[in-house]
Amino acid sequence: MSWPVVKLGDICDLFNGYAFKSADYVDESNTLSCRMSNIRPGGKFDIEYNARYLPDDFVEKYEQFLLKNGDVVIAMTDLADSPKILGVPTIIKTNGKSILLNQRVGKLIIKELNKVHFPYLQLALNSSKVRSIYKRFAGGGLQINLGKADLLSVEIPLPPLEEQQKIAAILDAADSLRQKDQQLIDKYNALSQSLFFDMFGDPETNPMGWDIEPFDYFASIDTQMTTDFVKYANVPHIGIANIEKGTGKLINYNLVKDENLTSGKYIFTPEHITYSKIRPNLNKVALPSFNGLSSAGSYPILVHHNKANKLFFTYILRSAFFLDFILQHSTRTNIPKANKSQMKLFKGIAPPISIQNKFGELIQSIESQKHLAQTSLQKSEALFNSLLQRAFNGELS
Repeated sequence: MSWPVVKLGDICDLFNGYAFKSADYVDESNTLSCRMSNIRPGGKFDIEYNARYLPDDFVEKYEQFLLKNGDVVIAMTDLADSPKILGVPTIIKTNGKSILLNQRVGKLIIKELNKVHFPYLQLALNSSKVRSIYKRFAGGGLQINLGKADLLSVEIPLPPLEEQQKIAAILDAADSLRQKDQQLIDKYNALSQSLFFDMFGDPETNPMGWDIEPFDYFASIDTQMTTDFVKYANVPHIGIANIEKGTGKLINYNLVKDENLTSGKYIFTPEHITYSKIRPNLNKVALPSFNGLSSAGSYPILVHHNKANKLFFTYILRSAFFLDFILQHSTRTNIPKANKSQMKLFKGIAPPISIQNKFGELIQSIESQKHLAQTSLQKSEALFNSLLQRAFNGELS
C-alpha cells in the first residue's frame, strides 16, 4: 500500500525554548524548567528527573515559554552516553506545576489534529529510518544537535487517521510485552542489590563489622598483554564501548580478526572481571563468559578464590562506595581515569569466603532467571521491530 510521504513541517510547527542561564536557577520553587533530560527513552516525560527550578516570577516574565498540560515537546539535543531521546516527541504532564520550556527542547504544534494521531507520530519519529536521518544531520560529534530546519525537513509516511490509530494500537500492544519483560529484568536487578545489602550491609559504613582488607587481598590486576592477533584471531575483542554501563552486559563486539588492531591488548578468560578504567563514572564492569582480548582502556581483574568470590567482588567494584573512591583518586578531571596504583589504595569489607560464596550461589540463581527474561525481551523486541518495519511499509492493513 502506498501512503503519502510528508515533511514534518507540513503537519507541525516548532517553537524553540528559552536559553535560561545557570544563575537563573534556584534551590526550589513551583516553577520547573523543561530540559532535554526530562524526555526519557521511549518518549516518556518525567519533570522530576534531574529537576531544575526557576523563580516563580519567571512564569509571567517568560509567559510565551509556559507549557500547558498536553503540549508536545521534542528534544533537539542528545549526548553520546545518554539514553537516545534526540528527536523523540513526548506529551507534557504538568501535575499542577508551572513548566517553562528550555533551550534545546522544542514545542511541537500539530497543525491539524484531525489528520495526525500523536502516538503514530511518536512511533514514526522514533523509527530506525528516521533516527538514521537524525544522525546524518547531527554530524556525529559528542554532543548531537538538531536544527529546527533539519527536524522540520524529516519525511514520514502519513496514512489516513484511522490507519494511524490502528498501527499505534497494534504497536502499543507489542510494546507492552517489551515493557513487561524489561520490568521483570529490573526487578531481578533490584533483588540482587537488595540481597547484597541484606547479607553484607553498606560497604562504606560496614554496620556488620566485617574485616577491612586492601584491594590486593581480594584480587590482582592481571595485565598480560599481547600483539599476537593471529593467535587470537577467532576470539572476541572487547573495547570499553562494548561494555554496557551499569549492567556490564557485553554488546556489539567483533572478533579480533574483524578489527584492524595495532596496539597491545590485554588477555582475559571467564575467570576475569573486566573493569573500564576510562570514565569510571559510567560503571562499566563486565563478567565475560569466554576468552578474549580487551582494550588497554580496561583492566582484567583476577580474584583470589581462597579469599574472594568473583560475584561478590564484582558487586564491590560496581558499588557507589568504590566509584566514589576511584573518582576521588582519578588522575584527570575532564575524562576521569583510574590506574593500578590508585585502585590498589582501595580497602573494602572482607566477609568470610563461605558467606561470599553463598551470595554468589544466590546471585547465579537470580541471573539464571534473569537470563530467561532477557531471552523473552529479545523476542518481544524482535516482534516489535518487525511490526514497526511492516507498519511503515504499509503491511499492517
